Amino acid sequence: MPRLPLAGQTALVTGVSRRRGIGFAVASRLLRDGASVVIQHHRAHDTAQPWGGDDIDALVSELSDLRTAGATVHDIGVDLRDGDAPARLVTEAASATGSLEILVCNQAKSGDDGSIHDMTAERLSAMWETNTRATLLMTSAFATLHGGQPGSARPGDRGKRGPLPGPTGRVIWMTSGQGDGAMPGEVAYAASKAALSGVTATVAAELLELGIILNTINPGPVNTGYLDSDSTDRDLGPIDEWRQRTPFGRFGEPADPANLIAWLVSDEGTWMVGQVLKSDGGLSLY
Repeated sequence: MPRLPLAGQTALVTGVSRRRGIGFAVASRLLRDGASVVIQHHRAHDTAQPWGGDDIDALVSELSDLRTAGATVHDIGVDLRDGDAPARLVTEAASATGSLEILVCNQAKSGDDGSIHDMTAERLSAMWETNTRATLLMTSAFATLHGGQPGSARPGDRGKRGPLPGPTGRVIWMTSGQGDGAMPGEVAYAASKAALSGVTATVAAELLELGIILNTINPGPVNTGYLDSDSTDRDLGPIDEWRQRTPFGRFGEPADPANLIAWLVSDEGTWMVGQVLKSDGGLSLY
């Protein structure tokens, strides 16, 4: 019998509307590990990008084929820029199977960014609402499912709860390479992701009081279609030249961060808490 480390658990994975995306790879891996999976999608975002969006019904059907015995697949279409959407999504995901043990906040807005000379309030707000605010609000709603209460921490407080029997939930955030160097033309995106990196330790400490483990992933340059000649909006010549000088001669693939996430949300990853982990095959060294 195959080993199913996530059997009996339910995971919510956001940003799953393209087979080439990280979200689809994560959902696929968690299903193969035995979890039931609820995916969130907002196809209108992807269809506006050069790489386009996939048919959601076909995508869900493909994921359903990966289910193990007793596991289920559910999908929810929602725009996470809506203020009440993140909490509503978490509630609906938990209702799908009666529990929710894993939250993977993979959603991200792409496009309509610019340099500091191009910044507008609208650009900054759109990235913040999708990438940062929605992640924090989903995490808050997830914590509430596991016993979180408003007003449970004040500035300067330290943990007061004694040892717990074990983890009660896992949360994964996704950041970017803004700490590895400049990201010209992506000021709003980099700012929204830097906020998640910066607050990881604080939120992880608060969640740990409930037995929830939070870690943040920087997946490095992952080719989700934007680095292919038939679905890109940039000149790939200089990027390909740089790629050929790197240790493994390739960009990241969606399965690379998915494999790390699968380990982190399993019992084997329990000792990794409150970290911002870089999974880039050494690309940031070159």
